[in-house]
Amino acid sequence: MSLLLAPWTRLFVLVLLLVTAGVCVLLYEPQRLLSQGWPPALPVGVAVALFAGVYGLCTAAFVPRPLLNLAAGAVFGTAFGLVAAVAGTVLGAGVAFALGRVMGQGALRPLLRGRWLRAADGQLSRHGFRSMLAIRIFPGVPFAAANYCAAVSRCGWLPFLAATALGTVPNTAAYVIAGASASSPGSPAFLASFGFIAVSAVVAAAVAWRKRHRLVPPVAHGPAYEPAPHHPPVVSGAPHGP
Repeated sequence: MSLLLAPWTRLFVLVLLLVTAGVCVLLYEPQRLLSQGWPPALPVGVAVALFAGVYGLCTAAFVPRPLLNLAAGAVFGTAFGLVAAVAGTVLGAGVAFALGRVMGQGALRPLLRGRWLRAADGQLSRHGFRSMLAIRIFPGVPFAAANYCAAVSRCGWLPFLAATALGTVPNTAAYVIAGASASSPGSPAFLASFGFIAVSAVVAAAVAWRKRHRLVPPVAHGPAYEPAPHHPPVVSGAPHGP
């Protein structure tokens, strides 16, 4: 029993689950099933709830969120598609956070020895909501990687989920609108959403480049040269000169 509860055993089970989920995604491509629509007799509320559940499981299994967001817009339109996509995003983030916290944190936290790793852990531990909100708003960090990194840190559940729910809305809405208007790529809605996606990516890259030095803690270096101590002249009472 103690072997099953050991940190490295739990980490191995987590890796095995993630690899299995990735293989299933490659074999069955659930993102394509989502884009084929739902039975007409199924109520919209039930379809949105089912879509959100499948969306969450897919994101935990490393299915790219942009594909799922486009599928949400294509299947449900802008309003219901945004609700389904945001709900699925929060659900998938929660699943990944729970898996990483329960099964991987105990084994991986002792390995946080590098400067970048310790600095990122410190940011997520001390400023969980603010750090996760910035990660969610500005694209660049893979969604699943951010979930598992936050789980290994000491970031709390509430800041993590709240920042995910708020920060993913703008980018998710842009993809959902693009999916809903994909049949008319020359429409203002499609062009505006595509422009927002491109501009946000450029801004995220610029912000990350300018703020990169804040992630690395300063390293104290000893002075290369220490000047010789200055001693005041010794003045004696003996007379000088003739």
